[in-house]
Amino acid sequence: METDRKILIEMYRKMVEIRQFEDTVYFMFLEGKLPGTVHLYQGQEAIAAGICANLKKEDVITSTHRADGHALAKGVSIKSCMAEFFGRITGCCKGKGGSMHLGDISAGMVPAIAIVGGGIPVATGCALAFTFQKKNNVAVSFFGDGATNEGVWHESLNMASIWNLPVIYVCENNLYGASTHITKIMKVKNVIDRICSYGISAEIVDGNDFIEVYTVAKKAVERAKKGEGPTFIECKTYRRTGHSRGDSNAYRDKEEEKLWMTKDPVLIAQNKLKEMKILGDDDFKKIDEEVKKKIEEAIEFTENSPFPEPEDTLRDLWV
Repeated sequence: METDRKILIEMYRKMVEIRQFEDTVYFMFLEGKLPGTVHLYQGQEAIAAGICANLKKEDVITSTHRADGHALAKGVSIKSCMAEFFGRITGCCKGKGGSMHLGDISAGMVPAIAIVGGGIPVATGCALAFTFQKKNNVAVSFFGDGATNEGVWHESLNMASIWNLPVIYVCENNLYGASTHITKIMKVKNVIDRICSYGISAEIVDGNDFIEVYTVAKKAVERAKKGEGPTFIECKTYRRTGHSRGDSNAYRDKEEEKLWMTKDPVLIAQNKLKEMKILGDDDFKKIDEEVKKKIEEAIEFTENSPFPEPEDTLRDLWV
């Protein structure tokens, strides 16, 4: 029980880190201090935290253009994420990737791929490599509902199925691919309805409930490491912000938006931890303050970090 308690607290802490990190970078973006663009993960924090809490450092994940939540949950440091957002050489990708290409192999995160669905075959390939190398590791691919219409999604699921690969496919179904509602791109009610043709174990979870996500992911990881093959997890969720930059969400139904705004995963986590008598208001305040300090230190670290030199463009290339 003590171990479970520690895991629950750590998941909550990760969710707070993601929320505060994004609040900070978004305000700096609005102030004109942050170059490039931002794709906020707010509203989906429970998924990254719940999945990654089940993974070891040697397990790998692939991500999307909305990458910082996955990065922080997998153990990429706040300092290196912040520096990468601002294009500094101390960033996790040496300032070459920016917000859409976060990653750190040493933490078990393949640098994020902004191409829709691009990380799905990479995770599948990592799982195949683990099989050849006889490593008891698992690969996880995070992607949105829009990626399930990409050819590589279907090809990867079929490959993972027939070869029984240790891979977990995590669909963060936030109902929108950019501004397009999911009902306009598929006629089935749930993404999971497509999975039966691949013979893959699959479940739908409340993507805003960190305990539910954690529990389902734990079973999936255990299955993969026992040699029982891939799992598909559809996480029902909703992004609390626009797709990117100044997106005002004018295309979203206001009643739908109002309903989902009552399902803040951070507040849901707080209420559950209170009910379980694991944390109280003073504990939440303490965690907020500790995370705020880490964010401030990350900003200072970034501001004191140099930009890459022009010749760095030609370094770290695969020739």
